[in-house]
Amino acid sequence: MQHLDHDRLVFLALGESEADHGETDHLGGCVTCRGELDTLRHVAGLGAQTQGLHDLPDPPAHLWAGILAELDAVAQAPSSAQAHRQDLGPDPTGVRPVPAQPATGDDVDPAYRQLSAVTGDRPGSRRRQSSPGSGRAAGRPAGRSRRWPRWATTVVSATAAAAIAVLGTVAVLGDRDSTPRQEVLASAPLAAYGSTPKEANGDARVFADGRLHLHVANLPDVAGYYEVWLINPTSMEMFSVGVLRGSSGDALLPLPPNVDLQAYSVVDVSAEQYDNKPAHSGDSLLRGTLTG
Repeated sequence: MQHLDHDRLVFLALGESEADHGETDHLGGCVTCRGELDTLRHVAGLGAQTQGLHDLPDPPAHLWAGILAELDAVAQAPSSAQAHRQDLGPDPTGVRPVPAQPATGDDVDPAYRQLSAVTGDRPGSRRRQSSPGSGRAAGRPAGRSRRWPRWATTVVSATAAAAIAVLGTVAVLGDRDSTPRQEVLASAPLAAYGSTPKEANGDARVFADGRLHLHVANLPDVAGYYEVWLINPTSMEMFSVGVLRGSSGDALLPLPPNVDLQAYSVVDVSAEQYDNKPAHSGDSLLRGTLTG
């Protein structure tokens, strides 16, 4: 069983197009396509419900203070290697560590100095505010910046990435939902023309932004490609609008500015050869007349 094209299901889920009889019959009997369509409609509904999320208030000031406090607590916690050395007792080599000299104002890491300017703390004040018994911080070599454990860095990075992804998704959904649905100026059902098999069909809609939305289905295979035309039925003058990628699917093609749809009212899909001839081949597959 040949399933419906994913792009076609997206158009149906967004309400940009209506299913024809063949697609309706297929959706009624194909669990896979029907499930995918339901999922896409659910996602579209979620997007419609998130229009106001980009107007959320700024996070409170205490939020970042809490994050800094948590990170400070993690940085001051002894690592597993240090705890293991403490359990083993004195160093068997008998070498005693040299006490570190207190850090002066010039020895403070510039990155920590900037953080202190933001939080209002003096360099080194966070160490002095530690709980009793946590005097290990005083023995840390001067002039070296605080290093977080590898697992803490990984957790913080993953959390930040997830937050950015969520905010980006909300912004995209909000922008998509805030875009008004396109106004349709004219439309036409496309039917098989000439010797084209009768199951070939499609529809065309002209949007107010100057684009032609074309949906085709079951076009016969050709050795070349499919081309879309607008034809003046009175004079039989015509011009090419663009080409289609396949025998079934949707396409959005730009129209020339100020095109006269009253005169060029026939939409034509033709089979063309790679013969370096820009004129219509004379082999029309679908045709329909725009109204509206």
